[in-house]
Amino acid sequence: MSNNSISQEHAKYLNRIKKRKRNILIVQISILIVGLMLWEVAARLKWIDSFLTSYPTGIWQLFLRYLKEGDLLYHVGISVFETIVGFTAGTLLGILVAIGLWWSDFWAKVLDPYLVVLNSLPKTALAPIIIIWIGAGYSGIIVTAITISIVVTIMNVYFSFISVDKDKIKLLQTFGATKYQILKKVVLPYSIPTMISTLKVNIGLSWVGVIVGEFLVSKAGIGYLIVYGGQVFKLDLVMMSVFVLALISAMMYKVISILEDKFLKWNE
Repeated sequence: MSNNSISQEHAKYLNRIKKRKRNILIVQISILIVGLMLWEVAARLKWIDSFLTSYPTGIWQLFLRYLKEGDLLYHVGISVFETIVGFTAGTLLGILVAIGLWWSDFWAKVLDPYLVVLNSLPKTALAPIIIIWIGAGYSGIIVTAITISIVVTIMNVYFSFISVDKDKIKLLQTFGATKYQILKKVVLPYSIPTMISTLKVNIGLSWVGVIVGEFLVSKAGIGYLIVYGGQVFKLDLVMMSVFVLALISAMMYKVISILEDKFLKWNE
């Protein structure tokens, strides 16, 4: 088979992949549009109580008003700041603790039951206690976000560390490699895909921590808007805040996915 025929077949394969991705995107957008249209029609025709469920055009008008007045950007900025700080700190601390557990098998065995208990415990139940200890405000909310994401990071990354091929480690030890060199040359590179996957999980967990913290003590942020809207029965404000939260979360998740794709292409 000639090189041209191989190239043509490969080009056809790439075109099929692109077409499939495009079709998936079209269907996803279509489902969203149809769902919003049905929601709008149901509200207009009184099939549903628009006071309780609101409707897309009303939410959009409220979004534009809040955006014009600057209130929305203020609240979104606070929540995004808290989430990014909690997400970054929780991930880095979790990776550092996982490295420490891998480094010391003794402490890994000592702390194993405590990590299992913390992982099974609903971390949001600890939010009121954390906020009382740390204090109401940004610090308490950020620590809540860290608490929710750090245990998952530790367990995922540590499990990846100990799953490294033992033969590779023994080979490096035979050549006199230090533990730091083994960590740097084998363990960390092997675990990078797991770390990236953990980043995806931590995006959602950090948002959970921030929103729960804002529910409890904040006077600003997306969580505050949701609570305030519920208290004064402005459910269009609640729905708008939920949509904004979903959009920002999806954007942050997409950024991590793009970084993952770039890493996989570079690694190949």
